[in-house]
Amino acid sequence: MANSTSGSSSSPNSSSTRSPSFFRRHWGKLTFTTLILVPALIFTIWAGATMTFTYSSGERSGFLQKLSQKGWVCKTWEGELAMVNMPGAMSQMFNFSVRNDSIAGVINEAMVQNHRVVLTYKQHVGVPTSCFGETQYFVSGVKVIQ
Repeated sequence: MANSTSGSSSSPNSSSTRSPSFFRRHWGKLTFTTLILVPALIFTIWAGATMTFTYSSGERSGFLQKLSQKGWVCKTWEGELAMVNMPGAMSQMFNFSVRNDSIAGVINEAMVQNHRVVLTYKQHVGVPTSCFGETQYFVSGVKVIQ
């Protein structure tokens, strides 16, 4: 009688004939996915959510002080609006970002002609990078008051 547990076994569960595990065969792909794709996916979902949902919206009126296009890679328009409650009072500055070139053109034209404007804005809190704009306030419309 032969002992089934002794000697060399030719069963398919033998460790000498077993193929490498899934993790050992695909360690490079799994590392790439974990280190690159997962953070990129999280960043994309975060950026999309913060730019889709609006924390607040409203209008601000005043005189434009500055409008400039900033950024090395992501060019956005950044501006300042001086809001004056009463003549002779100190003005309060409202910093804003513009992502649309046509709206920036209207704002720039109003600033050159020194007209009072009403800016319609949306506030997006938690935007992950300044590539979308340096402020939380994104102008979505402008009305020139003559």
